Amino acid sequence: MGSRWQAWVLVVALGAAAALAACGHQPKLTSEQACLTGVYRLGDGRLLDIAPTDGADLRWRLDDGRSGRLAAKDHWKSSLGWTGRPDGVVVKLPPCGATGIGFAEGGAPLLTGSRVALQARDTTFRSGDVTLFGRLVMPPGGARVPVLVEVHGSEKYAANVYNFRQRLFPAQGVGVFVYDKRGTGRSTGSYTQDFQVLAGDAAAAAVEARRLAGPRLGRIGFEGGSQGGWVAPLAATVTPVDFVIVGYGLAGSPAEENIDQTVLEMARKGYGPADLEGVAEVARAANAVVGSHFKAGYGQLDAARAAFGKRPWFKQLKGQFTGQLLKFPDFLLRTRGPLYDVGTPMDYDAVTALGRVRTPMLWVLADDDTLAPNVTTRRRLATLIADGAAITVIAFPATDHGIMEFITKPDGSRDETRYADGYFRSTVDWAKTGQLSPPYGRGAVIAHPSAHH
Repeated sequence: MGSRWQAWVLVVALGAAAALAACGHQPKLTSEQACLTGVYRLGDGRLLDIAPTDGADLRWRLDDGRSGRLAAKDHWKSSLGWTGRPDGVVVKLPPCGATGIGFAEGGAPLLTGSRVALQARDTTFRSGDVTLFGRLVMPPGGARVPVLVEVHGSEKYAANVYNFRQRLFPAQGVGVFVYDKRGTGRSTGSYTQDFQVLAGDAAAAAVEARRLAGPRLGRIGFEGGSQGGWVAPLAATVTPVDFVIVGYGLAGSPAEENIDQTVLEMARKGYGPADLEGVAEVARAANAVVGSHFKAGYGQLDAARAAFGKRPWFKQLKGQFTGQLLKFPDFLLRTRGPLYDVGTPMDYDAVTALGRVRTPMLWVLADDDTLAPNVTTRRRLATLIADGAAITVIAFPATDHGIMEFITKPDGSRDETRYADGYFRSTVDWAKTGQLSPPYGRGAVIAHPSAHH
């Protein structure tokens, strides 16, 4: 989910060892990336975060959700969001060791700003038989503040390096504890997608965050995006916290996600109900193989190939992993797949797990999420609320996974342009008070506990 966990698993499992190296390798930051990473307060009060991204480039983000990529090879020229298109933004980066920055857009005069002096403390802590590397970042001063424990999506890179929330939120009065998930960055162990194991790691992270925050700790809670939307609520049943924030997650299983995404993609291509029933059947067959950890389900997959292999949509299938699986013969799936299985619980019962959560939750959904379609999730959350769960749901229109606005290209694919206005602020408000104070751009609160009590 979100970072498309299945793609690298299947490619690696089927012999593309280089893909695993690319995903698991933690590149060393350039000197510019290392020294320029930070959050800066501009003269008009806005916050500008500078973060490393892939290669030698940097990424800027404003607290209102706008973002752009800064190309190292082009004198830090900015491009819009993730589109690669020029955006007319000028970011004047300071020399290494300096604290000032300049920012201008739309031809306006350069606005200067200075780095926010956050309080950061690195640590290691144990979770079962692994040692995890983490960092607590607190706002300046000595006041009590809420702390967000950042729970990972399915990405396989070091959160301590790439998670920008560890700067952007503390600059707004919310502490952040971020840690490298097991098998990534400076944490030991093997990468896994076993939600129970990951929930134990998140719970251990919350305990360590409490210890480090000491008397400055106010409220504490988990924030999990994408796959973290399964893990964060589960972690809240392992250790007590004051709140949970789920970003673009699902109240369903990974198997349901694969079916829903595969079907939605074909529906967007114009295929009708009869074809979509066949699409769903193929996705279920793919689920049978992956859900067995590549040990079974091949008869069902072969039957799906025979029944639908000549349909015009068959070779267009993608989904979370449906299309990837269909590219390879059974013998290769049988022999190579199990070697790189990461324990994803395909039939995970998210609804039962959510029913066990006794702390207030905020769910943030993208109205046009193509990676994690959430129609069923909305219905299930409404049922949980009616049954007494303290869940608030806010949805952002015209956004895809990650609460990202986008441009649709002629071929139907999307280029992400920015985070939705109000998305970051809704997270900060909930962490501070457990309540939302709209407006949040075009975001709409679509469900809350008081509606049923």
